[in-house]
Amino acid sequence: MTPTRRDFLKYSTSAMVAALLAKNPTLSAQIDEIISQPPQKEMPKRPLGETGIDLSIIIMSGILLRHIDQKAADKVVADSIEAGINYFDTAVNYGDSEEKLGPALKPYREEVFLATKTGRRSARGAKEELDNSLKRLKTSHLDLYQLHSLSDVERDVKAALSKDGAIQPILEAQKAGVIRYIGFSAHSPEAALYAMRNFDFDTILYPVNFTCHYQGNFDQEVLEEARNRNVNILAIKAMAKQRWQSNGNRQRWQTWYEPIVEPELAKMALSWTLFHSDVIAAAPPGNEKLYRLAMAIAPECQKLNEKKNEELKELSAELHPLFTA
Repeated sequence: MTPTRRDFLKYSTSAMVAALLAKNPTLSAQIDEIISQPPQKEMPKRPLGETGIDLSIIIMSGILLRHIDQKAADKVVADSIEAGINYFDTAVNYGDSEEKLGPALKPYREEVFLATKTGRRSARGAKEELDNSLKRLKTSHLDLYQLHSLSDVERDVKAALSKDGAIQPILEAQKAGVIRYIGFSAHSPEAALYAMRNFDFDTILYPVNFTCHYQGNFDQEVLEEARNRNVNILAIKAMAKQRWQSNGNRQRWQTWYEPIVEPELAKMALSWTLFHSDVIAAAPPGNEKLYRLAMAIAPECQKLNEKKNEELKELSAELHPLFTA
């Protein structure tokens, strides 16, 4: 018998979930069944602020391409386009994702919103990575270029925003029409707040996750600051459960955190994120099966009622948040 949501909420620790998966292979079959069905509704899109651009509420993250070959990457991208995905995001340090995403997106380049990131903090390093990304992605321009993974105020943010920092060639590229919008990703409230207070960013890519919210108090101040400054909010970690508590299925899902794999709970968690604090779009885990699950359930997501919000809050009390303030 397939586990019900009540079962899942009752036995939601990592060990018990692993036990359910081991005893109930139908859970994986349930995901396969969902992702095999043709979409019943169009993929919703939301405006990116005042830009005039509408983005799909699901982001295809290039990180999932690390684990597949070019032919499979081409199919994922083609299937994404068919499902209504128009937002593709990757990064230099996502393995060979740019090399695969470039050819896969080539037939659709003018139809999509393409973003990548640099992890360099110096002007010279960022310019080098930008030039290489354009070549690998086989494009003359990027819709969004982001400072990647800002964590430390001194080492990351201040360095990148200095007169010799990464922001300088990014601004030059924007002036030349090579970059349309400038954003950043962060995993630290301090870094995110400092970044927004010291540069006029267009976007923030940040963890917006029910457990981090309820148990880590992680997103509240950052997202309020973003709203006050009209910085467009993009979400990561919507379908994250917690840090791995054992090796369990770590290799199977290819994620550094334990993802939510139970479809009904995944839908609740994704709904929570998509209807939280003006989030425009969310990136699913970097695993093809879970990405396809997110694509399938996203059109059905809706704002949770008080009862379901309370269920997630109760569940979060048993979990270990990925990030805390």
